Amino acid sequence: MRSEYRNDPAMDPSGFVLLADYVPHIVQEIRYYSTYNFIGDRIDGYEEPCALLTVEAARALKAASSELIVQGYRLKVFDAYRPACAVKHFVLWGIEDQDVRMKPYFYPELEKQELFAKGYLARRSSHSRGSAVDLTLLDMETGKELDMGSPFDLFSERSHPDCRDITREQYENRMLLQRVMIRSGFQPIDCEWWHFSLRHEPYPDTYFEFPVSSAYLKRSGR
Repeated sequence: MRSEYRNDPAMDPSGFVLLADYVPHIVQEIRYYSTYNFIGDRIDGYEEPCALLTVEAARALKAASSELIVQGYRLKVFDAYRPACAVKHFVLWGIEDQDVRMKPYFYPELEKQELFAKGYLARRSSHSRGSAVDLTLLDMETGKELDMGSPFDLFSERSHPDCRDITREQYENRMLLQRVMIRSGFQPIDCEWWHFSLRHEPYPDTYFEFPVSSAYLKRSGR
């Protein structure tokens, strides 16, 4: 560990990289840097619209990307490393904030307090360990996202990977993404078709605090 982070390893970005440096064909739409997300504001800790991941997760995602490009698809990332302060932002919003302005778009069937109980939001996120990613597929010919049957961050049973209340094509698109991600070393979860975590993550017990920032990353020499 670098000496300047010895007293606070959660601030040490030396094991992380900019995803775009590892996966040149990646498309990024970092939703929590924007205001188009389930809260409606930029989320704490997102200083730049860039995806960061551990070196190990970035390498695995490069393998997934290479396989998909041969099939005519590109990966589009919505979120990757998420600082612990961003998760705290989610929790405080869920507990204290009465603002529900984004409910029609992201959780129309649920009350916001249910988002934690049903597993869509967590008080400690695997994203903060640096090896989880939220993504979808783009058709390289049309430049459009594949139809997955529900949009990113729609907190609904329709977003469960095994939901069959969608068309066959939508289900097959989900399974295409899932198969390639599993072959590349990631594992899915049961309530979000877009979420995958590296199976053998390098920091299983560390929840990082440093910001989503290429400038901060460069301080570590990456």
